[in-house]
Amino acid sequence: MDTLSLQQPAGTSPLEHSLRPHFGELAQFHSTKALEASTLYARLRPEVERVLDGVESGDFTPDETPPPASGAVRATAWNIERGIKLDGIMRALREHEVLGQSDVLLLTELDYGMARSGNRHVAREIAESLGMAYAFAPCYVNLSKGSGLESGAAGENAEALHGNAVLSRWPIRRAWSVALPNGKDKMKGREKRLGSQRAVVCDVEHPAGTFRAVSLHLDAHSSQNHRARQMKVVLDFVERLEPALPVLVGGDWNTSTYNSRRAVYSIAGFFRRVLMGVGHVIENHYLKPERWFERGLFRELARRGYLYAPLNEPGAGTLHYDVKDLAANTNMGEWVPRWCFWWIEWALKDHGGRCSLKLDWFAGSGIEPDAQAPPRVIGSLRGAAGEVLSDHDPIVLDFHLTGK
Repeated sequence: MDTLSLQQPAGTSPLEHSLRPHFGELAQFHSTKALEASTLYARLRPEVERVLDGVESGDFTPDETPPPASGAVRATAWNIERGIKLDGIMRALREHEVLGQSDVLLLTELDYGMARSGNRHVAREIAESLGMAYAFAPCYVNLSKGSGLESGAAGENAEALHGNAVLSRWPIRRAWSVALPNGKDKMKGREKRLGSQRAVVCDVEHPAGTFRAVSLHLDAHSSQNHRARQMKVVLDFVERLEPALPVLVGGDWNTSTYNSRRAVYSIAGFFRRVLMGVGHVIENHYLKPERWFERGLFRELARRGYLYAPLNEPGAGTLHYDVKDLAANTNMGEWVPRWCFWWIEWALKDHGGRCSLKLDWFAGSGIEPDAQAPPRVIGSLRGAAGEVLSDHDPIVLDFHLTGK
């Protein structure tokens, strides 16, 4: 866990490192245990930990920003899928009639120096484009180009970092990076990485009052219990901070309803859901995971006094699977057998080969939703050439501070 870095000179980053020449050697290890037992990692560990414990900050806000007319705070949470379609993403965040009025952005899956996203610094470029302050925390040092179609990206990784961020039109006074326990060994499999998911926690000084914003991405390849455990780590950390402030937590929580720690568990879970009735599961579980399969996570939020039901559009999916989606199927095909896809197509044949899941959420303490602007999912975002900007839809919440 680390606090906000001092403002760095233009063009530099506290996250720059000297690890790139060693990526090939590090990628030869097939488990974190073997990696950490090596003399190579013993030598590189201080540099790895310096980078992964770091938070990069910057401030591109204008000298004067007019206060919002309504007095409400607008937050957008969005998994932007690495920032691969960065120019279209920035245009949407700047020009969309709803997204363009956001006071704070809780963004997940941002690259810094990855070939798949053009070796761009996604968080910094978005902040500069929108005139916002930002805090970016890396989760992983990537030893490969990525998974699925990403592995064939042209060029080589530069800084090879991937993480999460908070952006704000108002000053960010403090920020922390909170390491979460891994749901699986990130050195096993094709996509080898050093690190773990991290929550970015920031104190945002909004005209309506100071509040704590948390950008949170929970592990996809994990169990329901593990995701609840990761949430507990974040809530424990926030509760220890002084002074106590209103809190908004948002991001991709991967509430798929599945135990995806191992492929065999996911396959068994899929057949269980088929037996339950595909239409029933799509309507009453994929879009309402808090009702049963992911109830442990949401009960933990409720036990701590966090609202979630009134802060989210009920029953609205944020990720939409299509059996014809080459990228999704290529990625999935790296960890489940090919024969599984026949069963998926069969299960979805009466649903147009598609289904939606509700993976992205807000939760809050010391806040209440704005009665004039209900929470919503912003679907069907496309770039100038009609391309899909991300595999997730952004979610939007207008809220008021009520104290802590």
